[in-house]
Amino acid sequence: MTPSVQSVETEDEYIHVRFRDPDEFDTIRTPDWAAHAAQDVSEGSEVRTGKQKDSDDWEVQSVLIKKQVGEDKARDEAKQIVEKIES
Repeated sequence: MTPSVQSVETEDEYIHVRFRDPDEFDTIRTPDWAAHAAQDVSEGSEVRTGKQKDSDDWEVQSVLIKKQVGEDKARDEAKQIVEKIES
């Protein structure tokens, strides 16, 4: 099941679309493989993944979409990226 969007904030070059609280994770990374998967949906986007506390599972914490697309489109594209990665 795809997580719901918790917040959308524009900062610097990116719109941060948060799906999970960063405090839920021991470690957060921006892996290349996730960025490659995201490129098909939104060019230049990045995906931050987190490793759950007491678990070996990695989940999408947030997606960073280039600011030019606007917040509404960023929210839609971020959802598509999470569905692609977590399905």
